[in-house]
Amino acid sequence: MKMILWRMFGILLMLTALSLPLMQAPDRAVETLVAHWALPPSDFIDVKGQLVHLRDEGPRDDPTPLLLIHGTGDSLHTWEGWTQALKGERRVIRFDLPGFGLTGPFTGQYPPDDYHDATLAQFTLDLMDQLKLQKVIIGGNSLGGEVAWRVAAAAPQRVDKLILVDSAGYDFKSQAVPIGLLLAQVPVLSKLGEYLLPRAAVEASLRAVYAHQDRVTPELVERFYELTLREGNRRALGLRMRQIERGAGATQIATLRQPTLILWGQQDKLIPPENAQRFAHDIPGSQLVMLDGLGHVPQEEDPAASVAPVKRFLAEQSPAH
Repeated sequence: MKMILWRMFGILLMLTALSLPLMQAPDRAVETLVAHWALPPSDFIDVKGQLVHLRDEGPRDDPTPLLLIHGTGDSLHTWEGWTQALKGERRVIRFDLPGFGLTGPFTGQYPPDDYHDATLAQFTLDLMDQLKLQKVIIGGNSLGGEVAWRVAAAAPQRVDKLILVDSAGYDFKSQAVPIGLLLAQVPVLSKLGEYLLPRAAVEASLRAVYAHQDRVTPELVERFYELTLREGNRRALGLRMRQIERGAGATQIATLRQPTLILWGQQDKLIPPENAQRFAHDIPGSQLVMLDGLGHVPQEEDPAASVAPVKRFLAEQSPAH
């Protein structure tokens, strides 16, 4: 792997010499991005000095709101399809994790360079406190899934149900890894990436996690490209990637007792479907739904197909736990 990365570095240097003017992409102040990516119902709230971008939709009298958490390099926009399908009956809250989207790097009372899973889980609990959410149904994709189950393990009394979508948690070997995540793991390449951002690399990264290549649209690429440029996000991504400890804390998964829905894209090449079976084995009474023909981000690749089992799951009566 290291040899491959260094070869990529050499190729990148040659390409940089030839096309530096085209690849230069300085950080953008959040104020320049808000007008396009934080349209209503977007809001910003203060959580212990951290300004957080979120959207809170649906009936406010919902006793157990749905709290959705995106994956690495993504933003709250990934849940748009699910939100449109659910907000008529359920309160749906989604937000940009620190280091991503319009929330940007950790500030305030949080350690500025700590993007470990446990830290992001504690931040999510702090957000719940700020929003006065006593109990939620929590769900997440990839990194967001790990944050979700860590919240459920740390504060079980505050999680009514759990939804894991191609979730991180166990160790795994990928068949394909987005190039942006590969480069972010190497300090020198990550540093270079703070100044350069080829759109082609963004598109290639998205194609690596989608099964249907025709659904990687110019609009999707533009969203990821612009939000990656948010000031401080590229540095935070590098820190996050180098702080990952795959499988650390996985023993907590078997302690979960909340009703759990596990959704997995059958064509996920980043986190293999075998890990879905591991979650199903370790969480008593959990439900596993494999989504045929979909990749690592099924909630965005096919919102209608992926939200259908969620609707059924939400309609089920929660047993006492």
